[in-house]
Amino acid sequence: MIAACGTFADTRTDLQNFAEIEKGRYLASAADCVACHTVWPNGARFAGGRPIETPFGNIVSANITPDRETGIGSWSDDQFDDAVRRGIRPNGARLYPAMPYPYYTKMSREDVLAIRSYLKALEPVRNPVLTNTLPFPFNIRTSMRVWNVLFFKDERFKPDPQKSDVWNRGAFLVEGPGHCGACHTPKNFLGGDKSGEYLRGSNLQDWFAPDITNDERTGLGRWSLDEVAEFLKSGHNRVGAAVGPMAEEVMHASSAMSESDLKAIATYLKDQPGHSDKLAPLPENNPQMVAGEAIYRDQCAACHQIDGKGVARLFPSLADSSMARADDPTSLLRLVLRGSRSVATKEEPTAPGMPSFAWQMNDEQVAAVATYVRNRWGNPAPAVSSSAVAKLRSNLAKRVD
Repeated sequence: MIAACGTFADTRTDLQNFAEIEKGRYLASAADCVACHTVWPNGARFAGGRPIETPFGNIVSANITPDRETGIGSWSDDQFDDAVRRGIRPNGARLYPAMPYPYYTKMSREDVLAIRSYLKALEPVRNPVLTNTLPFPFNIRTSMRVWNVLFFKDERFKPDPQKSDVWNRGAFLVEGPGHCGACHTPKNFLGGDKSGEYLRGSNLQDWFAPDITNDERTGLGRWSLDEVAEFLKSGHNRVGAAVGPMAEEVMHASSAMSESDLKAIATYLKDQPGHSDKLAPLPENNPQMVAGEAIYRDQCAACHQIDGKGVARLFPSLADSSMARADDPTSLLRLVLRGSRSVATKEEPTAPGMPSFAWQMNDEQVAAVATYVRNRWGNPAPAVSSSAVAKLRSNLAKRVD
C-alpha cells in the first residue's frame, strides 16, 4: 500500500513537472525566444550567437541552453528571473533592451520560472558567445542604469476590470511576452518607447513595422477581428502576407499559439484607437500618378490586378493594404526594390514571393509607382520622393540579409 501511494505521488509530480515545462514552452514560443537566440538556418536552437541589429550597433544573442559554462545552466532561479524581468545579469551587469525585458517584466515570476523549466529540459549546447559588440560609448553597460530610470518600469501586468477577460488576455500577450511594442512602437533617440505613440509603427532594419492600432488608414481598421487572427496564425489573409521580421515572428511564435489567444490579441489590437490625419488622395492628373499608373499596369497588375485587389492569400490586396498607405513608405519601397518571400506555415505553405525591381526601375519610377499605389482606389497617403528611394536603395546595397 505504501509503495502504491508512493507511485501515485511520483506520477502526480511527473505530471506537474510536465505541465510546468509545457507552460514554459508555450510562453517561450509566444515570446519568440528561439528567433533571436538561434543562428538560422543551421545553428543549434537557443545556443545564441545571432547578431541583433539596433540603431547603436549589433548585439549578439546569448546562449540560453542549460550548458553550465557557456549557457544558463549554473544560474539560480532568482538570477534567471532578474535577467528576464529586470535586465540584470548574474554578475550585476545590465542587459541592453535588445533583450526585451521592459516587456517581459509584465510576466509573473511563475511565468518566468516555467520558461526556465522548459529551457532546463533542453539539450545543453556548448557555445561561448561575446554578446556585447557595440562600439564605444554604447558598450558601457553602466549607462543602462540611467536608461532604466528613464524608460523601465519593474511592474507586473494588471488586468483592466472595465474590460473583458478576452481583452485582458490579449493585453497581457501583446504588452508582455509578445513584446509587440518592441518593433511597432516608435523609439526616441535613446531607444526608449514613445509612449504617446503606442503601436503606431516604427522603422527598423530598413523595414517599417506597421501601425497595428485600429486606425482606418494606416492600421488594422479595415481588417476584421478574424482577419487579424488569421494573419497571425497563417501569415496570410485576404489583405496581405507576412514578410521580413514579421515573417519570422509568425513562423516561430504566433503560428504556434492557440486560436483563443490569437482572438484575444486581435480583440486587444482592434480596441487600440487610431490617430492618423484626414488626407485627400492625389489627383489622377498629378504627374507622379500618371507615370505611376503606366508602370503599375505594365509591371504590377498581372499579380495585384487592375483594381488592386490581388488574389486573396496569394498576392496582397494593395487597395486594402495599410502597409502601402503607411506614413513611412519604407516597407513598400523595400518590397519594390529588393522583393521578398512571404512566410510559409502549416495553414498556408505556398509562400509566394515578390520579385526585385531595383534592376529595372530608377528612383523616379519607383517613387512614382509607390505614390500611385498609395493614392489609388480612393486611398490617401503622402507622395513618395525619389530621394527617399535613393536613400533606401543605398542602405539596402550595404545589407547582407
